[in-house]
Amino acid sequence: MTTLSALASLPQEWQLWINQNLARACTPGSMAEVMTRDGRFDQHLARAAIEEARRARFPNLPRLQSLPEVDTSANTIVTPDRTVQVLLTLKSPRIVLLGNVLSDEECDALVAYSEQRMLRSPVVSDAEGKNEINAYRTSRGAMLQRGESELVERIEARLAALTRWPAERGEGLQVLRYESGNEYRPHFDWFNPDLPGPRKHMERGGQRVATIVMYLSEVEQGGATSFPNIGLQVQPKKGSAVFFANTDVYGNPDQQTLHAGEPVVAGRKMIATKWLRAQTYI
Repeated sequence: MTTLSALASLPQEWQLWINQNLARACTPGSMAEVMTRDGRFDQHLARAAIEEARRARFPNLPRLQSLPEVDTSANTIVTPDRTVQVLLTLKSPRIVLLGNVLSDEECDALVAYSEQRMLRSPVVSDAEGKNEINAYRTSRGAMLQRGESELVERIEARLAALTRWPAERGEGLQVLRYESGNEYRPHFDWFNPDLPGPRKHMERGGQRVATIVMYLSEVEQGGATSFPNIGLQVQPKKGSAVFFANTDVYGNPDQQTLHAGEPVVAGRKMIATKWLRAQTYI
């Protein structure tokens, strides 16, 4: 019995469409999104077929990497325990704004669970990879272990379903509190592989390939997650989340993902951040 390749299993018109769009220099990600729209093709089949055609046309190009991805082919995403809304999508950089990721009760429970563990939030030093306090990050936070409680495990399983990325390929949740005036100035979440400190952190699970920021509270004024290079601001909305890929489809750090936690002007902002790694995080 002969097994067809991913590309050969597609109708002829779609094989032609893939090759025509590769010739036009369309990105694999945008092509896959068209192919999966309205459930036309499975995302994994679409990506495999595009990569197969791409390798045949450009044999010397680097291979695409498997990366976390949120399926935005429909306006809702049904996970095993919750239906999540797709509110906004960008293709480059890959950013997806999601609604109804957490219930109000889950937000409140996660805040209460973490409140007594809050310490000043550190950053990774470029030289040695140590956690250090820096004036450009003034929040307080609690670093949770993967699966350390039923609540944490449930949220992590939901995020794994949303991103099609195993829970073990992620760091533990980081719950953060921003009081009035607190901020996190523009920064990247990906590790710079040319610097010794970040390289040390990459030994524990590779690159931070994607980020999920979940909003656990309403904020009276300020506190947006901003992407200054593309002019985008995401306003905090309790229960919603923003997903963004930190690398391109070849695993290279994406300079467009520069982002910031804008200063809180009034009220308090509570968020939970999940960093997804290229390999199992240890």
